[in-house]
Amino acid sequence: MSQVGVALIGSQFISTIHYESLQRVAAAEVRAVASRTEEHVRQFAEERGIPHWTTDYRELLNRDDIDMVVLGVPNYLHCEITVAAAQAGKHVVVEKPMAMNVAECDEMIAACHIAGVKLMYAEELCFTPKYVRLKKLADEGALGDLFLIKQSEKHDGPHAPWFWDVEKSGGGVMLDMGCHGIEFARWMLGRPPITSVYCDLKLNMHADKTRGDDTSILIVDFEGGATAYIEESWAKLGGMDDRAEVHGTGGVAYADILQGTSIQTYSKEGYGYAVEKAGDTKGWSYTIYEEAWNYGFPQEMEHFVHCVRDDQQPDLTGHDGRAVMEALYAAYASAGQGRRIDLPFETDAKTPFELWGGVK
Repeated sequence: MSQVGVALIGSQFISTIHYESLQRVAAAEVRAVASRTEEHVRQFAEERGIPHWTTDYRELLNRDDIDMVVLGVPNYLHCEITVAAAQAGKHVVVEKPMAMNVAECDEMIAACHIAGVKLMYAEELCFTPKYVRLKKLADEGALGDLFLIKQSEKHDGPHAPWFWDVEKSGGGVMLDMGCHGIEFARWMLGRPPITSVYCDLKLNMHADKTRGDDTSILIVDFEGGATAYIEESWAKLGGMDDRAEVHGTGGVAYADILQGTSIQTYSKEGYGYAVEKAGDTKGWSYTIYEEAWNYGFPQEMEHFVHCVRDDQQPDLTGHDGRAVMEALYAAYASAGQGRRIDLPFETDAKTPFELWGGVK
């Protein structure tokens, strides 16, 4: 296979990043896009020169020129589309979080295994250049034995309305962004089993929009003794904030994705765009450049495309997404019960939100 034919399913914010990232991958060609809203998907395709668009993703799955689909759709659709794509013989890249619950993760993994296609879990923090260098430092022994991983991502809320709807999303900021921190810590530590979690959730700013959490703190304990401290927020004004720390017996390292690669700008009148989630550019702001590259999206897509083209094992699979989902469910249970929850953790809840239940 010289070139991988790609179809995007979804045409909102994250799909624009997927398209931009895939444009940087010589081995990939975006040949089609599907989204439910005809006007939006048509415009999305025409602006980018994508030759085929449709409002029915199943139409894309019947195309012989499509090898891989990239899902940029609400969480509640992940399982349905992944299973359908697998049955059609298409490799799948699924955005985080993997699904609505662990049972759906298992269904997705099984469907892709039976069909002999790859299920690739899109966690861009494992491809973010600054974090990749951070991991290399740790792997080289520069920091000694790691005992604490800290990660935080904060902004003032998601792009699309469905994120606020717990029936479609499954939860709030812990589910939406805590998944980043959990997999980041697993990756940094070599993916040891999680032994327990303790979580605190609050709804501080957006009670007019959602019943879900918009502020979260999560403590994750791993087999071997290391701990992760994960802090996520939809209640932080002024644009995106994404940073990490790695502490070990032989050193410590700090990494800030955005401010360390931005242009410090003062503008009396303001200007068009500074960085994701920045609501105002008057006064001092941090003007990002090569934003998608700094996040790691092109590197992530290049890896997944090459895995399909060259039949390689992905660095992130459905099994990683499942492990994150189990930890997320335990986190919501911890916040709901006000106590530490041990893993493995099993529940019949259909969404993480059910285990917390909203404002106390």
